[in-house]
Amino acid sequence: MVVGAFPMAKLLYLGIRQVSKPLANRIKEAARRSEFFKTYICLPPAQLYHWVEMRTKMRIMGFRGTVIKPQDEEAAAELGAELLGEATIFVVGGGCLVLEYWRHQAHQRHKEEEQRAAWDAMQDEVGRLALALEALQAQMREVRAQLCAQDPPSAAQEASAAQAVSTSKLQESAQV
Repeated sequence: MVVGAFPMAKLLYLGIRQVSKPLANRIKEAARRSEFFKTYICLPPAQLYHWVEMRTKMRIMGFRGTVIKPQDEEAAAELGAELLGEATIFVVGGGCLVLEYWRHQAHQRHKEEEQRAAWDAMQDEVGRLALALEALQAQMREVRAQLCAQDPPSAAQEASAAQAVSTSKLQESAQV
């Protein structure tokens, strides 16, 4: 069935990421309208971004030591709002990625615990079967010792004793 192949958690994460885009657009609009937001939240990262970008371009072109003028306030506010919106989408996407990773790790731990429990159960079963085998071998030695202590058996008696031992083994293994 298709529903089982598409986990609901992934659908939820996809929905959260889609909701984060309009949220980022609202944050951008608020950043453009609010002076406090514009001055203290948007402008510093935008000016830093502009400075790093221009310095890198100047170095690539071979100009060293040139003074980089700050970007005008309107362009910096616009750039800061864009950076903030992209950062919001990035943080939401990264959060979804981290949550998916944690969910996957929990699933893996649960799976490993189940495998470990199954392995322990198999080892217990092997130990129990080894003890049953030792008990059967001891019983077989006793029967042989009793048969050897009696008169030398004929071939028919040996076959009858071997059949009795194998029958008792089957009965005991069926009881186990």
